[in-house]
Amino acid sequence: MSWTDEKVAVLRRYWGSGKSASEIAEIIGGLSRNAVIGKAHRLGLAGRPSPIKERKKPAARSEQPVAAPPPAVVAAVERVPVDGATILALTERMCRWPHGDPKKPGFQFCGKPVAAGLSYCAAHMKLAYQPPAARRRDSERRIAHG
Repeated sequence: MSWTDEKVAVLRRYWGSGKSASEIAEIIGGLSRNAVIGKAHRLGLAGRPSPIKERKKPAARSEQPVAAPPPAVVAAVERVPVDGATILALTERMCRWPHGDPKKPGFQFCGKPVAAGLSYCAAHMKLAYQPPAARRRDSERRIAHG
């Protein structure tokens, strides 16, 4: 469809009165909303403010800052003497707690006896596993201050 002088005059009149592009397209007939917007742009008709309202920004919170949690008390790690076993000497009944740097010579595992089905000796079990209550407190602390 081509734009006649009559259609351009209707576009100018309704555009200036604040009608939406969809309403103008319906009045003229046979045009899409985008055709009306494109023609208005090519004619240099003044742009209009967006009908979408901006949301008001929420007011800044005036809460008191949360005090930093007290520093965590870390229990001293007790040194556990190791019997020392290489990966080739390790059996399922020996503690698999690693000692040293795996990239350097002299790397070994604890090697002390373990109970059936366990990976570590009693001393290394204390280091490897936390009681459930301690885990829960740690996660609650992370959530509260996170």
